[in-house]
Amino acid sequence: MNLTTYLRAGYPGLALVTPEEARAEAELARACADLNRHLHAWSSTDGLVDTTDGHSIACSDPLEALGHVENFFRQEDTRHVVMLRDLQLHLDQQDPILVRQIKDLLRLAKSTGHTLVPTGCRLKLPPELEHELAVIDLDLPDCGQLGHVLDGILASAQLQVMDDTVREQVLHAALGLTTIEAENAYALSLVESGSIDPELVAREKARTLKQGGLVEVIDARPNLGDIGGLDSLKHWLTQRRPAFGAAARDYGLPVPKGLLIVGIPGTGKSLTAKATASVLQLPLLRLDMGRVFGGIVGQSEANLRSVIRTAEAIAPCVLWIDEIEKGFGSSTGGSGSDGGTSARVFGSFLSWMQEKDKPVFVVATANDVSQLPPEFLRKGRFDEMFFVDLPDAAERAAIWDIVIAKYGRKPTDFDTVVLARACEQFTGAEIEAVFVDALYEAFAEGAEPSTRKHILTAMTNTVPLAQRMDGQIAALRHWARGRARPAGAEDPVRSSGRRSSRRVQSQN
Repeated sequence: MNLTTYLRAGYPGLALVTPEEARAEAELARACADLNRHLHAWSSTDGLVDTTDGHSIACSDPLEALGHVENFFRQEDTRHVVMLRDLQLHLDQQDPILVRQIKDLLRLAKSTGHTLVPTGCRLKLPPELEHELAVIDLDLPDCGQLGHVLDGILASAQLQVMDDTVREQVLHAALGLTTIEAENAYALSLVESGSIDPELVAREKARTLKQGGLVEVIDARPNLGDIGGLDSLKHWLTQRRPAFGAAARDYGLPVPKGLLIVGIPGTGKSLTAKATASVLQLPLLRLDMGRVFGGIVGQSEANLRSVIRTAEAIAPCVLWIDEIEKGFGSSTGGSGSDGGTSARVFGSFLSWMQEKDKPVFVVATANDVSQLPPEFLRKGRFDEMFFVDLPDAAERAAIWDIVIAKYGRKPTDFDTVVLARACEQFTGAEIEAVFVDALYEAFAEGAEPSTRKHILTAMTNTVPLAQRMDGQIAALRHWARGRARPAGAEDPVRSSGRRSSRRVQSQN
């Protein structure tokens, strides 16, 4: 975003959407200084303030303030830019006189070369003003802007200049925060450790983003060793690990876009999504699609823009969207019961997936792929789509080894070959649940779990999902054949002839 360009082009109205009021004013001040424009700022508490000399006109009512602004705009010797803080709160009152006054001022500004700039953390313009103002989302600060904040903290604390490597780590740890949030994170790190620690800054960023409710930073990430099987998918991910570096760009490789993992519930798709960040050695963000959709008109679209800005500010990173069909499954209809909100959000997301140039690797998982619109599945949205089936015998044995070791036991103390044969239709999540049940039984007896007495007994008391949903699973397998790449090698021995995508250990 270049405010100087907009002002030079003669835009009469610019709406800046950002929670960073002070930074927005600073950006406007720089642009006005470049173009020799006179900047004023209004708020209901401070009135109309001349930012150059601090002179103010007391006027808490926006209509009164706009009357003074009109006097500025009728001056021909100086071009004025007026920043209006918290105007949205007054627009929410649906005052027709206020709307009319703004329209008249914008017409006057167009003819005289002045600019009106409402700012706020949200914007919902009345229809009368939607085409009168150019709406600009202020990007989150980059490393350079966060560096200025860091320098200010270091100077105020009278600390020495940081080592370049540590400084870079601190700045990357703060990416995705506003300048105020970054300043708070730096200060908190100083208080806790006496220095600005990248890990403490990253921890505070995770807390801040989670508090926002749309995205959260996931710290605990499994690796490929925590997944049983999935050799084809593992190889595909490992092959793309260096694709985010400068050497890949010099070679001419495009930045990887993402990965869609579809399959049977409980087969470890979510675990694989988490492991992707470990493989690519990138931060992991989790997007809760349910929180994107809000009840206020325009809120859902604004929430998605906020998510995209955050992900692109932190990039390179992995953005994980779990069970994506629940967020976009209703977008195929027309206006729908939600007034077309799902379709608009879905369209915006697709456009971003297609056009994004920032290294944000999107990993989406889906259980019921039939709910996803066809345009979402075509090549170009994701780099690849993998299908994860029930595990075969070798994969189940690997899962048993992982699960047993996870709970502090030695896999060699159990007959995992027998266990793998006995749980033919079990998912990885069900295998883990069986072992946990066996642990409870053994603990109640004051003994260690045994293969036959505890584990096989717990297995007989478990009805696997494959039996309860055999029809749906058969339909999913039929859909995946020829459409999705198997996450593991084809098993020619299986009489059914279906693809045997290996299965991971823990929960979906």
